[in-house]
This record gives sequence, C-alpha cells and structure tokens, in this order.
Amino acid sequence: MKTLFVLMAQYNGQVVIPLDRVCKDYFTHLTTDMFQRKVMAGQIKIPITRMEASQKSAKGVHITDLAEYLDKQRAAAIKESNQLNGAHWGN
Repeated sequence: MKTLFVLMAQYNGQVVIPLDRVCKDYFTHLTTDMFQRKVMAGQIKIPITRMEASQKSAKGVHITDLAEYLDKQRAAAIKESNQLNGAHWGN
C-alpha cells in the first residue's frame, strides 16, 4: 500500500495523526469540530481514535485508517471518471 508509506514519511512515522493536522492537510474546508460532526453523522467514513476514554481526550486518526480512506476516495474517483469518460484508469 503505497499511500501508507507516503503518509508515514509525511508524518515522520507518527501512528495517530491529531485531528487538527488531518483537517489542515486533507479536509481544509472543515474545522476540527465540523470534521468530528461529519464523522459522527457518517458523512465521512473514517474512525476517530481517542487516546483515553475521556470525552476531552486527545483525538486523532490512525495512519492506516487515513491511508485506507484516501485509497477508497481515489478508487471512487477512478470509477466515476471511467463511467464518464470510458477510460480505464487504475487498471
């Protein structure tokens, strides 16, 4: 999975990426609070990891979950492009 290796380099091997960094890097149109609300509503399908059981605990996204999410978004974009253009990206 190439995406995972790119993310490992981008985040210096950090396993759980803080939500503010995920938003800054990949969801630039959302605040951290808006991102969390969309995840909880099922509009963005990516798990949020809590460092502790507390509601005020630090939250982030596991690097593997972020890689899988990005790969799924790419696959959906390729499928849509192939349907629109008859091309065969990603094969």
